[in-house]
Formats: sequence, C-alpha cells, structure tokens
Amino acid sequence: MRITVIGAGSWGTAIAGVAAARAEQVTLWSFDAESVEGINARHVNPLYLADYTLPDNVRATGSYEEALEGADGIIVVVPSPFLRATIHQAAPYIKPETPVLTLTKGIEEHTGALMSEVVASEIGNPERVAALSGPNHAEEICRGSLSAAVVAAPVPEVAEFFKNLLISPNFRIYLSDDMVGIETCAAVKNVMAIVCGIAAGVGYGDNTLALIMTRGLAEISRLVSARGGNPLTCMGLAGMGDLVVTCTSPHSRNRSFGVAFAQGESLEDYQARTHMIVEGAAAAKSTAELARTLGVDAPLTFVLERALYHGLGIEEALGILQDRFPTEEFYGLTPTGRD
Repeated sequence: MRITVIGAGSWGTAIAGVAAARAEQVTLWSFDAESVEGINARHVNPLYLADYTLPDNVRATGSYEEALEGADGIIVVVPSPFLRATIHQAAPYIKPETPVLTLTKGIEEHTGALMSEVVASEIGNPERVAALSGPNHAEEICRGSLSAAVVAAPVPEVAEFFKNLLISPNFRIYLSDDMVGIETCAAVKNVMAIVCGIAAGVGYGDNTLALIMTRGLAEISRLVSARGGNPLTCMGLAGMGDLVVTCTSPHSRNRSFGVAFAQGESLEDYQARTHMIVEGAAAAKSTAELARTLGVDAPLTFVLERALYHGLGIEEALGILQDRFPTEEFYGLTPTGRD
C-alpha cells in the first residue's frame, strides 16, 4: 500500500511515521526544499521535529505528480490558510476514487466551510473524504506516547480504511459519523487555547483557565448544534480531549502564542519566530464570521477577534468578558442538543 501525506510540518511528519508502520511506502509532499533534502538524505525533517528519525520507507518530494502517483490513500496536513490553494494544485493528480483524510483544523474565512468541505470542493466525490481529530501533539505521537483520535467519514468504509492504516497499540482510533461536530471542535478549540494563553500571560490562575475551557466548550457546542452536528461529540476526543491538551500543554502553539501576545508580541512576529502558523488566529476570524451568520452567541471568539484584528486591548478584552452577566449554563442548547 502506498500512502501520500500532503504537508510536511510537525503533524505531517509525525503522521507519516505512523502510517509507515502499515504502508509499504509513504511519500511526503513538502513545500520546503530543505525538508525534502533532509528526509531523503538523512530520514530527518530539519525544519520540524528535527530530533525524530523517520522510518526508511518514508521519502519526500516537492512534486505533486510524483507524490501522488499510485497513491492508495492520501492524508492532508496543510495549514488551513493554504489548504484550498494547495489542494487545487494537487487535484489533477488525485484519482476520483482515492480516499482522502484531512488532519487540517480550521474554518475557511468567508465561506464557513470546514476543511473536509474545502478538500471535497476541489477534488470532487465528497463521499471519500474523511477527517481525523483528537488530543494529539506531534511531539508525543512521534515518540510513540499513548494517544487517541477519532475518524469521521460519510461512508463507514472510508473511516475504516484510515483506522486500519493508523491504529496501533499506542495510537487508538475511534469512529464517528459526525464530520460537522469533529471538525468544528477541532477548529474552535484553537481559539479557546489562545484565550487561555492570554489569561495565563497576564497572570490568571487555574480557576480562570478552567472557566475559559468550560465556557469555551459551551460556545463550541452551540456552534456544532447550529451547524447540524451532535453536541455530544464535544464531550469526546475531538472536543473536550483536544480542548484540554491544547489549552494546557507547552507544546500548544495556540496557547504559547496567547501568552506571547499578552506580553506584547504580535501575531506576525510570533509566526516568523516559530516558523509555525497559529491556526487559532485564523479560526478566530472565520469562526466569528460563521457565528454571526448562524446567530450563535460566541463571546470568547468575538473578543479574541477584536483583540487580534481590531486593536482591542488585553485588559479591555478581559474586562468585557468579566462584565458579562452569567445566565443559564447551557443556554442556546435544547435538551437533545438540536432545535
């Protein structure tokens, strides 16, 4: 079996190593020539996870045609702002029946599309497009640390294909049919992680972080419900699991950016310094736009959007949230989670 991974950042590099245990060959497509050279010459990606040695059956290329030739399955791990353009260029080399799994987390600005919807709109045959999410830091996945994720697809056979490819004693894979729930959780938890980082950066303690995470989860649940997903998904790996790890871990670029932002570093400077895209910053804008379109109250997202893009000061932003009068804990959700 030949597997192609499109995107050779930290997560792409780690998942290539996971897939290599079951696949005969894994080909990593990378935008960066330095990554391609390092992987092919030394089995190391010098730009991401540079202390991780990839298996011998992983190679890299900067050519879409070469990367996708003969692929039996495709895994997409491209930062959300670049996903559509990347898949548009790759699409001519993707066969109509090849299953595709997206690991990218985000909501597309202006369209409100989830990442699987972006991929499907570029390659057609949406029934073969799946999504994976969960509390998975690449730094731990590549070391074989016990982890888990959930895979959702419109067709059970597609989800089973990727489950069988990636599952191992150290990487547990669960199945779902709630694409909307899984992907909405995956995108919006990054927003909450930035807010947690900002709170930590200005000196708030554990009580405050727990408050942000739980109110953030309620906010995510309202969005999932409004989009037609199952709010129960928010209690699982893609929701609560990923929210906790992203809001608390030192590996989280979204949380660490929030800390840096609270201490005066701009988004542009942070991304230039770390060579990483802060997915939650892009998601703050697209999620706020989607929430307004759906008529969903999303106070944490709205405040972060104003702080990142409209000059709202940190103290003023936190003051707005503190001044909100508490109402029912689970407002905006029916007992079943659906209107």
